[in-house]
Amino acid sequence: MPQNNPRHWSQQVTGTSNALDLEPGVFSWDDPRKIALSLKHSADNSQRRKAAPFAAAMSMLNFYINRAGKHLSAQQRDVLERAKNELRELYGKSHIKS
Repeated sequence: MPQNNPRHWSQQVTGTSNALDLEPGVFSWDDPRKIALSLKHSADNSQRRKAAPFAAAMSMLNFYINRAGKHLSAQQRDVLERAKNELRELYGKSHIKS
């Protein structure tokens, strides 16, 4: 079995997640609603996820944001943060204001 490069393990997780089948490039899109709908579709249709669909979708989104860190542009971070709100809306979850 080939050795995975430890520097790129998070890219492998988002690309080959055993829980969700993600659309290619989903986290690079510029439409928060489209991102949320794609994540919802993936989570709702997954037979392998361990958590509830909302938790699985939100976890994958948070995982990507956290792992991208300083390499994520401010504009794309904003889009992804707005995608969180869209996910909450799609699943009927209330948003906690900070």
